[in-house]
Amino acid sequence: MSIRNTKTSFGTVTRSFHWLTALVILTAMPLGLIANNLSSGPESIALKAQLFSLHKTIGVVAFFLGVARIFWAISQTRPVPLHPDRRLETLLAEAAHWLLYLSLVIVPLSGWIHHSAVDGFAPILWPFGQGLPFVPKSETVASLAGMAHWLFTKLLAAAILLHVLGAVKHHLIDRDATLRRMARGVAAPAVAAPHRTRLAPLVLALGIYGAGAAVAVTLTTPPAPPTSTTLQAPVANSGNWQVETGSLGFRVTQMGAPVEGSFAGWTAEITFDDSIIDGPAGRVEVVVDLTSVNLGAVTEQVKGAEFFDVATHPTARFSADLIAGPSGPVATGSLQLRGAEQPVTLPFTLQITGNKAEMTGRLTVDRRDFGIGAGYSDEATVGFAVEIIVTLTATRS
Repeated sequence: MSIRNTKTSFGTVTRSFHWLTALVILTAMPLGLIANNLSSGPESIALKAQLFSLHKTIGVVAFFLGVARIFWAISQTRPVPLHPDRRLETLLAEAAHWLLYLSLVIVPLSGWIHHSAVDGFAPILWPFGQGLPFVPKSETVASLAGMAHWLFTKLLAAAILLHVLGAVKHHLIDRDATLRRMARGVAAPAVAAPHRTRLAPLVLALGIYGAGAAVAVTLTTPPAPPTSTTLQAPVANSGNWQVETGSLGFRVTQMGAPVEGSFAGWTAEITFDDSIIDGPAGRVEVVVDLTSVNLGAVTEQVKGAEFFDVATHPTARFSADLIAGPSGPVATGSLQLRGAEQPVTLPFTLQITGNKAEMTGRLTVDRRDFGIGAGYSDEATVGFAVEIIVTLTATRS
């Protein structure tokens, strides 16, 4: 039994690639369908996330398997078709093979790009990170990749169906060795007419995927322009510092992987006397528009009653005294969130140059203290600790 292909038979490596590919695809697709149909409630979210993680992980395996299979196929002798006189049938069969080859790369890659472009749900189960080089965190990229993935999976399903129907037709109607030489490595009878490799099947397959890409672009709805993160304090501000730019974000662990979110809408009223080097030096009041939260794929879920419950509690408030000291300034006060109030202390770095100040601060809270995600009592699904990260630039008024 040969490892490599011959003119009349498929080698062991090619046949192993074929059946391993079938196993991977027929595992990944049902996992995705089942996970997609599960609800996002506390009773099933852990299972939903686990199934999606498995689906994505197997998808990554399929991608590398597809790349390896294409390189192997290019390097090998292509066994001659059993019926070279049936030119149309041979063309369609080879085009279907190329559709499968391309799908093995394009389908998982589009899903991987979507995963990389948006933070949120169900990490890939491997230690090499969740992103892809040159793929930015972008709702536009995520929307386009998501639509492409949805559409290309349909092309993959169609290619699989054509492939299976062709195999059944050859085995039951033509009664030739097509299926046997892929299943057992049986050598088919040699044919007189040599088979010439043609570009037409590849061009046809590329054309189908090109049309699919055009449809994906057409069907993709551009996301609404995000609310600017360049914020200013209210006109009635009684503070002596005006916020020019800033960001307010948070980080939580979900399924063992860090996930980052942000708020696009917030205001800060700051009074601070930088001449004081030890003791009370001012006060800060921050109001956060919780409806402006962005947590990638699970943004709408985090707005719901189980988490921020923005319909009932649309804002959060941080009120604190600013205390200067030899170890650096801190903001000591309280955080009001989702109807609960907890004492918090925010240490921060502050650099003042003339009338311009740059500030960065981090604090960690426990989501359970605010009743957030009460139904998610398993920290392995959604972490209890949430790190809040704020940066801003302000000018003295």
